[in-house]
Amino acid sequence: MKYHHLGIPTENKLKDEIYLENLKLHVSGYGRNPYGIEWMRFDDDAPCPEIVKTLPHVAFEVDDLMAELEGKKVIIEPNSPSPGVLVAFIEDNGAPVELMQINRDIAEEGI
Repeated sequence: MKYHHLGIPTENKLKDEIYLENLKLHVSGYGRNPYGIEWMRFDDDAPCPEIVKTLPHVAFEVDDLMAELEGKKVIIEPNSPSPGVLVAFIEDNGAPVELMQINRDIAEEGI
C-alpha cells in the first residue's frame, strides 16, 4: 500500500474541474497537483455518504483492492471512475479512506 493523494471536499468552483456525471462530483487537481491534493465538489444529490462529502480523505494505491476490503467497513463499494482505475472507500475510526487499484497499462497518464 502506498500513499496516492489527499481528497478535500470544497464548495468552491475551481477552474480546472472535471465533472464525473455518474458520481455527481466535480474534481480538481487530481493527478495534476504536485502535492497530491484533489479537491472535490459534490452535487447536492451526489450518491456518497456524508462522511465523504464533508471530511477530507486519504487515498492509498493497493495491489489487490478486493483483498484489502476484507473485514473492513466499506462505505462506497468498488467502482471505476475512469478506465484502469478501481476504487472503494472504507471508514476507519470515523475517517474516510480511499483504496485504489490502478492498471497503469490502461489508466490515463498522471493518475
